[in-house]
Amino acid sequence: MAESFWKNKRVIVTGGGGFLGSFVVEKLQERGAVDIFIPRKKDYDLTQREAVERLYNDALQNIDPTHAVVIHLAANVGGIGANREHPAEFFYDNIIMGVELMHHAYKRGVGKFVATGTVCAYPKFTPVPFKEDDLWNGYPEETNAPYGLAKKMMLVQAQTYRQQYGFNAIYLLPVNLYGPRDNFNLQTSHVIPALIRKAIEASERGDKELPVWGDGSPTREFLYVEDAADGIVTGAEKYNGDLPVNLGSGYEISIKDLTEKIVELTGYTGQIVWQTDKPNGQPRRGLDVSRAKQLFNWSAKVSFEEGLKKTIEWFKANRDKIK
Repeated sequence: MAESFWKNKRVIVTGGGGFLGSFVVEKLQERGAVDIFIPRKKDYDLTQREAVERLYNDALQNIDPTHAVVIHLAANVGGIGANREHPAEFFYDNIIMGVELMHHAYKRGVGKFVATGTVCAYPKFTPVPFKEDDLWNGYPEETNAPYGLAKKMMLVQAQTYRQQYGFNAIYLLPVNLYGPRDNFNLQTSHVIPALIRKAIEASERGDKELPVWGDGSPTREFLYVEDAADGIVTGAEKYNGDLPVNLGSGYEISIKDLTEKIVELTGYTGQIVWQTDKPNGQPRRGLDVSRAKQLFNWSAKVSFEEGLKKTIEWFKANRDKIK
């Protein structure tokens, strides 16, 4: 089924050189896609209309555009710190990329557009587990609201373009991702890679204390990056509807338990010190993952401990290449 879907398709993967994108490209190749176009940032600044039009001129050459699939993963992203320092950039860059890429895909007659949103689009006090129907029941957590709202506009765009133009755009909502090839730069990384790096480096220095932001009380759900890639590619193959769809593991863990698990798996023996003057972010985050199962028979496969071990192993093996 999968191989026949991707046969004779040209797949444009924005962000295909990034963390999630690199796994999506591998998953596409596994499923039989051979014609994959990955626009690089140095060649196409997707916040510029001229670059988006040029991208489609280049990517749609010599093919029937109805045989093209766009998977839009490119984003300007960062952790709580980066979101607080650059809220305007996170809003502008992400909203413009989504609007222009989807609009020009529709104008060119592209067969399918897969938009990836973010769990940051959910309201701050969404009941857990987050159901897709709750997406509009409040304002997102303030620190990442500009980013979350910019990405959520792609849902509105996908639904309205489907309604008015019959354009086949779908909207998937992956939860926080982690795994090999993640960003381990402490200035911009998310919680899992940051904790792994801090714990390993603290251990090597013989530090007695490991400082961690917040008080450990918030909960998060994490999705192993290979599972996320599988969910996106499966959605692209099998789902053609207007409803937003969560992609998650269905496993919720507190930051305290997460930190203790990473400390255990990395072998750090000092004490965890909670920096309670630092922000916690959203209080709880866990997804209802039943819609993906129901609509295109997808669910995550990799257990959290297995995923963490693979991520730690990758970091240790690739540290010399990481800034």
